[in-house]
Amino acid sequence: MDFRTASRDEPDINLIPFIDILLVVVIFLVMTTTYSQFTELSINLPQAQANAPKDKPQSVTVAVGRDGRYMVNDQVLPSTQVAALTQALKVAAGSQANTIVVINADAAASHQSVIAVMDAARRAGLGQLAFATQQPNNAR
Repeated sequence: MDFRTASRDEPDINLIPFIDILLVVVIFLVMTTTYSQFTELSINLPQAQANAPKDKPQSVTVAVGRDGRYMVNDQVLPSTQVAALTQALKVAAGSQANTIVVINADAAASHQSVIAVMDAARRAGLGQLAFATQQPNNAR
């Protein structure tokens, strides 16, 4: 009888497949994560050359984002409906009928969004409109 004890190899864990699986999980989590959106609108104004007016009358600024959202005097509107925009313009203008509505529309904003601002201004009784632009990069 041979009572030799056979040397038993310790089982080892292969870490390379484990690391591969963790890397795939991390990539999956990064790709499926949603990030919170800011309450401000990022606007890229179209370019034009014009002289600034000498006197500045009371104005209401309406920003139109590329996604169709509106901001009246730095207040983001929760709705994109014309009625809500009309009400916000009436509140911002107050009792002054000669208020100018300045439209800051993103260059990629839809024409319908800008037309909706013009329609809301008409409904609010504000007939004076102005469009904000930025100077071209090569003009100094």
